[in-house]
Amino acid sequence: MISFLRGTLTVKNPTSLVLDVGGVGYAVHIPLSSYQRIGPVGSEITLLTYLHVREDILQLYGFASDEERRIFQMLIAISGIGPRMAQTILSGIPVSDFKQAITASDVDLLVTVPGIGRKTAQRLIVELKGKFGDADEDAAPLVVGERADRTLAEEAILALVSLGYKRAQVRETVQKIVESEQGSLPVEELIKMALRTM
Repeated sequence: MISFLRGTLTVKNPTSLVLDVGGVGYAVHIPLSSYQRIGPVGSEITLLTYLHVREDILQLYGFASDEERRIFQMLIAISGIGPRMAQTILSGIPVSDFKQAITASDVDLLVTVPGIGRKTAQRLIVELKGKFGDADEDAAPLVVGERADRTLAEEAILALVSLGYKRAQVRETVQKIVESEQGSLPVEELIKMALRTM
Protein backbone atom coordinates (compact mmCIF):
# COMPACT_ATOMS: atom_id res chain seq x y z
CA MET A 1 0.00 0.00 0.00
CA ILE A 2 1.17 3.56 -0.70
CA SER A 3 1.08 5.30 2.69
CA PHE A 4 2.20 8.77 1.62
CA LEU A 5 3.64 10.74 -1.28
CA ARG A 6 6.16 13.59 -1.11
CA GLY A 7 6.78 15.72 -4.16
CA THR A 8 5.99 18.85 -6.14
CA LEU A 9 2.38 19.87 -6.58
CA THR A 10 1.85 20.38 -10.33
CA VAL A 11 -1.96 20.51 -10.60
CA LYS A 12 -4.40 21.48 -7.86
CA ASN A 13 -8.20 21.26 -8.12
CA PRO A 14 -10.81 21.17 -5.32
CA THR A 15 -11.30 17.40 -5.71
CA SER A 16 -8.01 16.22 -7.22
CA LEU A 17 -4.36 17.03 -7.71
CA VAL A 18 -1.29 15.78 -9.49
CA LEU A 19 1.89 15.27 -7.50
CA ASP A 20 5.26 14.94 -9.23
CA VAL A 21 7.26 12.38 -7.27
CA GLY A 22 10.67 11.79 -8.84
CA GLY A 23 9.39 12.50 -12.33
CA VAL A 24 6.23 10.39 -11.99
CA GLY A 25 2.91 12.27 -11.85
CA TYR A 26 0.45 10.73 -9.38
CA ALA A 27 -3.22 11.68 -9.89
CA VAL A 28 -4.80 11.81 -6.44
CA HIS A 29 -8.44 12.37 -5.41
CA ILE A 30 -8.76 14.68 -2.39
CA PRO A 31 -11.58 16.00 -0.21
CA LEU A 32 -12.21 19.74 -0.08
CA SER A 33 -10.95 19.82 3.51
CA SER A 34 -7.50 18.73 2.28
CA TYR A 35 -7.58 21.11 -0.70
CA GLN A 36 -7.86 24.08 1.66
CA ARG A 37 -4.80 22.99 3.67
CA ILE A 38 -2.46 22.07 0.80
CA GLY A 39 0.05 24.64 -0.46
CA PRO A 40 0.04 26.33 -3.88
CA VAL A 41 1.03 24.75 -7.20
CA GLY A 42 4.82 24.44 -7.36
CA SER A 43 5.25 23.81 -3.62
CA GLU A 44 6.75 20.67 -2.08
CA ILE A 45 4.09 18.79 -0.13
CA THR A 46 3.63 15.51 1.73
CA LEU A 47 0.27 13.85 1.25
CA LEU A 48 -1.05 10.89 3.25
CA THR A 49 -2.71 8.42 0.91
CA TYR A 50 -5.08 5.49 0.61
CA LEU A 51 -4.97 3.21 -2.43
CA HIS A 52 -8.42 1.90 -3.36
CA VAL A 53 -8.16 -1.33 -5.35
CA ARG A 54 -10.94 -2.86 -7.42
CA GLU A 55 -10.83 -5.47 -10.18
CA ASP A 56 -11.02 -2.83 -12.88
CA ILE A 57 -9.45 0.25 -11.28
CA LEU A 58 -6.78 1.62 -8.94
CA GLN A 59 -7.61 4.98 -7.35
CA LEU A 60 -5.37 6.99 -5.06
CA TYR A 61 -6.99 9.19 -2.40
CA GLY A 62 -4.97 11.82 -0.56
CA PHE A 63 -5.37 13.60 2.77
CA ALA A 64 -3.74 16.53 4.52
CA SER A 65 -4.14 14.90 7.96
CA ASP A 66 -4.13 11.43 9.46
CA GLU A 67 -7.53 12.12 11.03
CA GLU A 68 -9.10 12.69 7.59
CA ARG A 69 -7.61 9.44 6.31
CA ARG A 70 -8.78 7.54 9.39
CA ILE A 71 -12.36 8.77 9.00
CA PHE A 72 -12.25 8.02 5.26
CA GLN A 73 -11.25 4.42 6.05
CA MET A 74 -14.01 4.13 8.65
CA LEU A 75 -16.55 5.41 6.14
CA ILE A 76 -15.63 3.05 3.31
CA ALA A 77 -15.87 0.12 5.72
CA ILE A 78 -19.61 0.84 6.01
CA SER A 79 -21.83 -1.05 3.57
CA GLY A 80 -23.08 1.23 0.81
CA ILE A 81 -20.44 3.94 1.37
CA GLY A 82 -17.80 3.92 -1.36
CA PRO A 83 -14.68 6.06 -1.71
CA ARG A 84 -16.47 8.75 -3.74
CA MET A 85 -19.19 9.13 -1.09
CA ALA A 86 -16.57 9.19 1.69
CA GLN A 87 -14.73 11.92 -0.22
CA THR A 88 -18.02 13.85 -0.58
CA ILE A 89 -18.72 13.56 3.16
CA LEU A 90 -15.26 14.88 4.07
CA SER A 91 -15.72 17.67 1.53
CA GLY A 92 -19.15 18.63 2.87
CA ILE A 93 -18.50 18.69 6.61
CA PRO A 94 -15.31 19.63 8.52
CA VAL A 95 -13.84 16.64 10.39
CA SER A 96 -14.55 18.13 13.84
CA ASP A 97 -18.20 18.85 12.90
CA PHE A 98 -18.60 15.36 11.42
CA LYS A 99 -17.33 13.73 14.62
CA GLN A 100 -19.61 15.98 16.68
CA ALA A 101 -22.61 15.11 14.47
CA ILE A 102 -21.97 11.38 14.93
CA THR A 103 -21.46 11.71 18.69
CA ALA A 104 -24.60 13.88 19.10
CA SER A 105 -26.67 11.80 16.60
CA ASP A 106 -27.26 14.96 14.55
CA VAL A 107 -29.03 13.58 11.47
CA ASP A 108 -29.97 17.10 10.30
CA LEU A 109 -26.32 18.12 9.88
CA LEU A 110 -25.38 14.90 8.06
CA VAL A 111 -28.19 15.22 5.50
CA THR A 112 -26.76 18.59 4.39
CA VAL A 113 -24.12 16.58 2.50
CA PRO A 114 -25.20 15.96 -1.13
CA GLY A 115 -26.19 12.33 -1.61
CA ILE A 116 -26.77 11.63 2.10
CA GLY A 117 -30.41 10.94 2.95
CA ARG A 118 -31.89 10.38 6.39
CA LYS A 119 -31.51 6.58 6.24
CA THR A 120 -27.83 6.82 5.26
CA ALA A 121 -27.24 9.45 7.96
CA GLN A 122 -28.83 7.18 10.58
CA ARG A 123 -26.72 4.25 9.38
CA LEU A 124 -23.55 6.37 9.68
CA ILE A 125 -24.48 7.24 13.26
CA VAL A 126 -25.21 3.60 14.17
CA GLU A 127 -21.97 2.36 12.59
CA LEU A 128 -19.62 5.09 13.87
CA LYS A 129 -21.07 6.11 17.23
CA GLY A 130 -18.57 5.43 19.99
CA LYS A 131 -15.61 5.17 17.61
CA PHE A 132 -14.43 8.73 18.22
CA GLY A 133 -14.32 8.64 22.02
CA ASP A 134 -15.38 11.84 23.77
CA ALA A 135 -16.35 14.54 21.29
CA ASP A 136 -13.76 17.03 22.45
CA GLU A 137 -10.83 14.72 23.18
CA ASP A 138 -9.19 15.67 19.89
CA ALA A 139 -10.66 19.15 19.60
CA ALA A 140 -7.66 20.96 21.04
CA PRO A 141 -4.57 20.57 18.89
CA LEU A 142 -1.38 19.41 20.50
CA VAL A 143 0.72 22.52 20.98
CA VAL A 144 4.44 21.97 20.55
CA GLY A 145 7.24 23.95 19.00
CA GLU A 146 8.92 22.50 15.94
CA ARG A 147 7.28 20.24 13.34
CA ALA A 148 9.62 17.37 14.25
CA ASP A 149 8.59 17.68 17.91
CA ARG A 150 4.93 17.64 16.90
CA THR A 151 5.38 14.49 14.79
CA LEU A 152 7.25 12.70 17.58
CA ALA A 153 4.61 13.69 20.11
CA GLU A 154 1.82 12.44 17.84
CA GLU A 155 3.64 9.12 17.36
CA ALA A 156 3.99 8.77 21.12
CA ILE A 157 0.29 9.51 21.62
CA LEU A 158 -0.73 6.89 19.04
CA ALA A 159 1.52 4.31 20.66
CA LEU A 160 0.12 4.97 24.14
CA VAL A 161 -3.49 4.93 22.92
CA SER A 162 -2.80 1.57 21.25
CA LEU A 163 -1.66 0.31 24.67
CA GLY A 164 -5.14 1.10 26.01
CA TYR A 165 -4.72 4.52 27.60
CA LYS A 166 -7.39 7.17 27.06
CA ARG A 167 -6.50 9.67 24.35
CA ALA A 168 -7.38 12.75 26.43
CA GLN A 169 -5.16 11.62 29.32
CA VAL A 170 -2.30 10.66 26.98
CA ARG A 171 -2.49 13.95 25.07
CA GLU A 172 -2.35 15.98 28.30
CA THR A 173 0.56 13.95 29.68
CA VAL A 174 2.63 14.14 26.49
CA GLN A 175 1.89 17.87 26.18
CA LYS A 176 3.29 18.47 29.67
CA ILE A 177 6.43 16.43 28.98
CA VAL A 178 7.09 18.21 25.68
CA GLU A 179 6.64 21.62 27.32
CA SER A 180 8.92 20.79 30.27
CA GLU A 181 11.78 19.30 28.22
CA GLN A 182 14.34 21.44 26.41
CA GLY A 183 14.86 20.09 22.88
CA SER A 184 13.10 17.15 21.29
CA LEU A 185 13.09 13.68 22.82
CA PRO A 186 13.16 10.39 20.91
CA VAL A 187 9.71 8.76 20.69
CA GLU A 188 10.83 5.86 22.90
CA GLU A 189 11.94 8.23 25.67
CA LEU A 190 8.74 10.24 25.38
CA ILE A 191 6.66 7.07 25.76
CA LYS A 192 8.72 5.87 28.75
CA MET A 193 8.38 9.22 30.51
CA ALA A 194 4.63 9.28 29.84
CA LEU A 195 4.23 5.74 31.21
CA ARG A 196 6.07 6.73 34.39
CA THR A 197 3.80 9.76 34.80
CA MET A 198 0.43 8.10 34.19
